[in-house]
Amino acid sequence: MLKEIEERADVALLVRSFYQKVRKNKEIGHFFNETISDWEEHLEKLTDFWESNLFYVDKFRGRPGRAHIMVDQKFDNSIEAKHFGVWLNLWWQTIDQLYEGERAERAKELARNLGTNFHMKIFMARERKSLL
Repeated sequence: MLKEIEERADVALLVRSFYQKVRKNKEIGHFFNETISDWEEHLEKLTDFWESNLFYVDKFRGRPGRAHIMVDQKFDNSIEAKHFGVWLNLWWQTIDQLYEGERAERAKELARNLGTNFHMKIFMARERKSLL
């Protein structure tokens, strides 16, 4: 039987397990591995992000939409919807391997919404850039 996401340690395990998969993935790993220089700092920041969203606490500081736009620009506007699909599938796989319950389901739905939102932000930034 799987356990529920109950505390920050659970979120940290989820984030770390997920990014182990992401970093090894042939389709999306390079976006992360060639961008993130301090993985420990990044994992802590992402743990803050997910903890803030799953437990409704005010820990996360950042602009993730802007960060995704910058990564897309770094990679010559090559991030596509399929990349977000790979990311989302890995996230759901990781959750399903580790957790169950209401917060696990919320983490899945939030990730789906984030993927769509970030993809749209990237697309809109490209459109603005092309108008300049």
